[in-house]
Amino acid sequence: MAKLQNVRGTYDLYGEAKRKMKKVTSVGSEVVEKYGFEEIETPIFEFTEVFSRNLGETSDVVTKEMYCFEDRGGESLTLRPEGTAGVVRSFISEGMQQNLPVKLYYSGPMFRYERPQKGRQRQFTQFGCELLGVETPQADIEVISMAYEFLEKLGLSGSVTVEINSLGDKESRDAYREKLVAYLRKHYDELSEDSKARLERNPLRVLDSKEECDKAVVEGAPLYKDSLNEASAAFFNAVLKGLDNLGIKYKVNDRLVRGLDYYSHTVFELVTDKLGAQGTVLAGGRYDGLVEQMGGGKVAGIGWACGVERLSMLLEADVSLPRPIAVIPVGEDVNDKAIEIAYKLRCAGFRVEHSYNGNLKKRMMKANKVNAIKAVIIGTDELAKGEVTVKDLDSGAQKNVALDKIVEELR
Repeated sequence: MAKLQNVRGTYDLYGEAKRKMKKVTSVGSEVVEKYGFEEIETPIFEFTEVFSRNLGETSDVVTKEMYCFEDRGGESLTLRPEGTAGVVRSFISEGMQQNLPVKLYYSGPMFRYERPQKGRQRQFTQFGCELLGVETPQADIEVISMAYEFLEKLGLSGSVTVEINSLGDKESRDAYREKLVAYLRKHYDELSEDSKARLERNPLRVLDSKEECDKAVVEGAPLYKDSLNEASAAFFNAVLKGLDNLGIKYKVNDRLVRGLDYYSHTVFELVTDKLGAQGTVLAGGRYDGLVEQMGGGKVAGIGWACGVERLSMLLEADVSLPRPIAVIPVGEDVNDKAIEIAYKLRCAGFRVEHSYNGNLKKRMMKANKVNAIKAVIIGTDELAKGEVTVKDLDSGAQKNVALDKIVEELR
């Protein structure tokens, strides 16, 4: 029988790696809830159309990376490759547009069939947020500042750069598309096969290509900012002024477009050089047309998401659990009392390691191995007096403590 192992692009999470990921999501929840965001959990799989129709038929996610399957009822279903489309689908189907603005955040596994690399696997965890129902630049400023505070709380603000750009409104995008197509047609033979196909259906995707030949062509492409109309330019300038007022440093990246079709106006990425070539750790933008495109009303939206694994890899300090208390019974006749004491200490909020077998020496060795801070030693003679021995495992000092004073002593 073949040896069972995890599927390529997936991995088991435990120990320090899991603790770091848990810290990322717990800090994220703490920060976004201060801004009034409430958690939502959508299904891990949706009808394929939720993603294929709304992420863009020419995007890499739809054409190359989605995990699609047919269920027993003949329905085409897809494991979610990202969070926004599912949240917006829920926003519409649950009738949330009656109570605008709506602020939602999520955390959970996503799935994309792509080449596994450092910090990027086929099953990965995203943390993200969506603000629906606010059309003004204040929403963009708040959402970006929230992302910045999130990374600051993780101790990462000094190692990341905020890159930002504007895709403008529909009029601006149409004007830019015309200029871009004219330029790319002059360099048609230099493009990759994928970009040649995108040129006919969605030329903006060429700007997001990772192929070296496409990157070389894009270097000379027209800049988006030269196609922004007056309203779009004013909107973007208001966002930048707001970030200036908050003291948040940023870099305008004229080539930043993001990889999905539903973005408009502000797009942004927080990037680092600590993870190699794929340095984006958090990204997002405005998607004012997505709700309407999915069958809802005309509702503005903006949000961001981060790869939890990639962020956790940037955490330098070990995210340790609190040091435990070791409960050590000496003799079979005190085992029941040891379980009782361990339960009492856990209910009082202590992390407790209960030693189940072995002599006193072996149990003390185990207490040191788990880095216990104190040991509660339960012997027959002491118990008869209504006492236990509490030993400080750092200093070696120990003393007898009354049973009803253990919690007070350990505090």
